[in-house]
Amino acid sequence: MNLIWTLVTTLVLPLALLLILSNVVTNRRRRLPPGPAAVPLLGNLAWLTITDGQQFMATIRRFHKRYGPVITLRFGSELVVNISDRRFAHAVLVQSGAAVADRPFLASLDLLAHNNAFTITSSNYNAIWRLLRRNFVAKMAQPAQLQLFAPAREWALADLMDKLRCRKNGGDAILGMFYHTMMCILVSMCFGEWLHERAVRELTAALRELMMYSVTMLDVFVFVPAITTRVFVGRRRAMDALRRRLKGIYLPLINARRERRKRLNEESPTTTFSLSYVDTLLDIRLKDEGNRELTDDEIAGLCSEFISAGTDLPSSALQWTMAELVKNPAIQDKLYSDIRAITSGGKVSEENLQRLPYLKAVVLESLRRHPPAHQLIQHAAAADVELDTYVIPKGATVNFMVVDFGLDEAAWERPMDFVPERFMPGGDGEAVDITGTREIKMMPFGAGRRICPGIGVATLHLEYLVANLVAAFEWREVEGMEVDVVSEMFEFSAVMEKPLEVNLVARAERDVNDECRRMQE
Repeated sequence: MNLIWTLVTTLVLPLALLLILSNVVTNRRRRLPPGPAAVPLLGNLAWLTITDGQQFMATIRRFHKRYGPVITLRFGSELVVNISDRRFAHAVLVQSGAAVADRPFLASLDLLAHNNAFTITSSNYNAIWRLLRRNFVAKMAQPAQLQLFAPAREWALADLMDKLRCRKNGGDAILGMFYHTMMCILVSMCFGEWLHERAVRELTAALRELMMYSVTMLDVFVFVPAITTRVFVGRRRAMDALRRRLKGIYLPLINARRERRKRLNEESPTTTFSLSYVDTLLDIRLKDEGNRELTDDEIAGLCSEFISAGTDLPSSALQWTMAELVKNPAIQDKLYSDIRAITSGGKVSEENLQRLPYLKAVVLESLRRHPPAHQLIQHAAAADVELDTYVIPKGATVNFMVVDFGLDEAAWERPMDFVPERFMPGGDGEAVDITGTREIKMMPFGAGRRICPGIGVATLHLEYLVANLVAAFEWREVEGMEVDVVSEMFEFSAVMEKPLEVNLVARAERDVNDECRRMQE
């Protein structure tokens, strides 16, 4: 940290006056939204880095309360326009969508993602992005393709149920179990193979270590990347080593799919799927680059994106949903009653999910009340964008206060309460457009051109797991340990500050006892 401040102060002295004068002239010309005073080169980091992750969003909200729904912040040399009003968010993301569909270049993201231009998340709004997104949506996210991986979801669910039955209070963390379940499903979809638990945990450890290092050690590259990427060479080397380790796990799995394509007529093991995300990546050809195939590094980066995006946020959302059901036993009882009416208390099949509107309402209410991402992945303005009396200048980074949209009292009655009925007929969320195309009232998956392409995948996994977790167990508070559905902390997503601790009662055992009592009466 001392090295950072030495570097910054050395650069600030000769450039401060020049930058201040430049900012004054530029702000007058571009009509930037208001915001707190910024220190040259540091920007607003002097105010923001004194707080921890839990307080970061509260600090941003204080800025919004003082300066309005659209504010300007500066993170190092990066100009950021932050939006907390859902109507302005719709104007920017949907009405001016193409103008803010780019991504800002971040040295830290480039180090993380193998190649900053070759993931759906980080690539600019261009031909590469359209190709990668279209590939995912058409070949992995359609109902027909998702159905091919139903066995993976069944295996992962059975494994989770076994772990929950053997779990003791104070034992393995619920969130860790949920994360492992999502990981098993996404790894199967990515590589077309049901891997042994040890292999999944090895991959999980490598991916989590890389992600954690990026969060804790790469923030330094916000400061003048042209210089810091040369000064902090050790961090770059450490990141390269973590990527090589992960690539070493991926490559045998990728090559196995290559070999399988050469022997399509041979009988495959029962744990092998006919489709995988890797298969679709091996089919891609870049016409503008001599019709070449994707490199191993590019495929590895896309695999990391596929697995992490489908694992971290959904597992956090699952924990919040189950926590709310523990906190609200009447809602849990109503959901179980609906489930039992169509399954006689047994396992909920994927086909039955369409017959459970209250289940969908529970999941939607959880995503409204607890969106796992409190801000979107940053957008970048490719051109000046007029917004009310302000201008978002070309090159600016744009972000949005996602959680605030779902808590807007102008859009929702009792927004702080967990009320799934609001998404049922007659509720204030009955006709909500989760994609934000018509109106933004909640935005758990983003909106506009860069909306998450995996909405269908995530909601299927959440509904399937929530339904079966409620069908199998009654989820109760542990005596003397109140479930806290308010406090949160930030890792890769917003997670419960106090991890969910529950007392699980098997439904089958309870239902048998209830039936015996009824027979004796």
